[in-house]
Order: sequence, then C-alpha cells, then structure tokens
Amino acid sequence: MSMRSAIAAFVHDGDTVCLEGFTHLIPTAAGHEIIRQGRRDLTVVRMTADIVVDQMLAAGCVTRLVSSFVGNSSAGSLGELRRRVESADPAPLAFEEYSHYGMICRYLAGSQRLPFYPLRSYGGSDLPSVNSALRKVTSPYPGPDGEPEQIYVVPPVNPDVTIIHAQRADRSGNTQMWGLTGIQAEAVYAAEKAVVVVEEIVDEAVIRSDPNRTLVPAHAVDAVVCCPRGAHPSFAQGYYDRDNAFYRAWSHISKDPRRLQDWLDEWVRGTAGHAEYVEKLGAEFWAGLAVGEALSEPVNYGRRL
Repeated sequence: MSMRSAIAAFVHDGDTVCLEGFTHLIPTAAGHEIIRQGRRDLTVVRMTADIVVDQMLAAGCVTRLVSSFVGNSSAGSLGELRRRVESADPAPLAFEEYSHYGMICRYLAGSQRLPFYPLRSYGGSDLPSVNSALRKVTSPYPGPDGEPEQIYVVPPVNPDVTIIHAQRADRSGNTQMWGLTGIQAEAVYAAEKAVVVVEEIVDEAVIRSDPNRTLVPAHAVDAVVCCPRGAHPSFAQGYYDRDNAFYRAWSHISKDPRRLQDWLDEWVRGTAGHAEYVEKLGAEFWAGLAVGEALSEPVNYGRRL
C-alpha cells in the first residue's frame, strides 16, 4: 500500500494516533503524510515527542499530546511545542505527561486489554500532582511489611491506529527490526489498527531465515508501506545515519513561527510525497548519511535431517 493510501484509510480526524520508534526508526514520513492530508484534532501518543510531533503541531493536526519526554534530542528545543504549552500560542495544547516506564505500562495494559497496570516508580514523584490519571489502588495482596499496600496504577492506552517504522517486512506484514528497539510491538498490539512503514519489502524466505528478528507478526498488521529513508532525520540502523545537522537546524527553524511554516510549505506541503522529499535533498546529501557494513555473524537454527 502507498503511504498516501495508508494514511487516508487508517488516520481520521479526531483519532488517537500512536507514533513509536526510539532514537532511530522514527516514522517521520508517516507524520508528513498526515500533514499533507490535513488531519485535524488528533491525539498523538509518542513516548519521545520530538521533531515530527513539533511539525504536526505546527501544521495544526494535533490538539492533545500524550508523552513521557519532549525535546529536540541532544540538539535543543521544539519551538512550536514550547509556544503551545507555555503561552497557548497560537492555540492551547492538552498535554498529558507520564514517565517513560509509565508509558510502557500503559502500552502493556493496552496490549493485554487490562483495566490498569501497577508500578512503583511514581512514589515520591510530582507527576501525580499534574496528571490525575495517575492513581493509587489498594493491592489485593499484603505489602512487604504484611500490611495493606497502596500502589500507583496507569490506565491502558488503545490508539485507533499505531504507526511504526522498521527496517524490513515481507508482503504479509511480518516485520523485522534490529538495533535499538522500544515498545513498538506492544504499541501495535494495543491499537485497533496498525500500519508498518519499512525501508524495504523482502521475500518471505528472508524473514523465515531469521525468525527471532521478527518483532511484529503479520496477523497484527493492517498495512505495510515501503518508504525508503522514511525515518529521516532519525537513522535506520544499517541503512543510513542520523542527520545531526538537521536536528541542530530545527531548533532555529522552529523558534521562528514564520520560518517554520515556510519550511513546512517547502518540504512537506510542497512535496507530493516522501519520494519527492528524498529526491529534493539530493544524492550528495544522502551519500553523506551513508553507513558502512557491520555484519552480525549468522546463527544456526538447525533443521531435521
């Protein structure tokens, strides 16, 4: 399925949309297509809300953000997000904040269809004072001292659609990922629908040759989109490097609302799709993000003789 068709079919105004990918494999191209198609009133769930969230905010797609970290990782700030949170400029943003582990527990509860998930890490934290969804319940079991124990719980998250980026999948949707992995599988299981964006579609035999690398099985996937370089400016382990210069530049671009809108007009709204975005950056640019080989040794899965 094309990216345009997948977003048209699975992302609707008012939806809760999960975009996951930790440090690399960030589904940027999917976020850009959501902007091109002018989606509105979205709740975006993303543990590490970064540049793509800032861009979707500036494009007017998002009214609510659920996250455990916001920032232009290692490079500065997110100008649009800061304006929305600090001064409701140009409109207020509903922001629901958790810890990283709190978000993981929300995905675990959502993927297992549980009513809540208990965790200890909010003890002594100020987060419960700003997020009423962090609540305490009485454990049905005695605590370490034998007395009744109060413990924090978080609610499940069940997005209308989860979108993740991965290195490769077969045409059925069996999805393989390596390098840094996060909570992508649980985010897929928690959602009503799931779209997987990959750097390449490979033959089923490639997937079967290394089954332990399959993080998301086909039965959990509703659409597979082949979109090379779709995680830029983040990296895709083994395919291309992180565009650190763009991360640094984004702090300056997003600081100025007019400059930010000009960037969106030129690079997102002014391109027909991600292929045009990639072509516009040019071959010399992509050569600068090329990576060399660092092959893993094959393992022997064995077979009956």
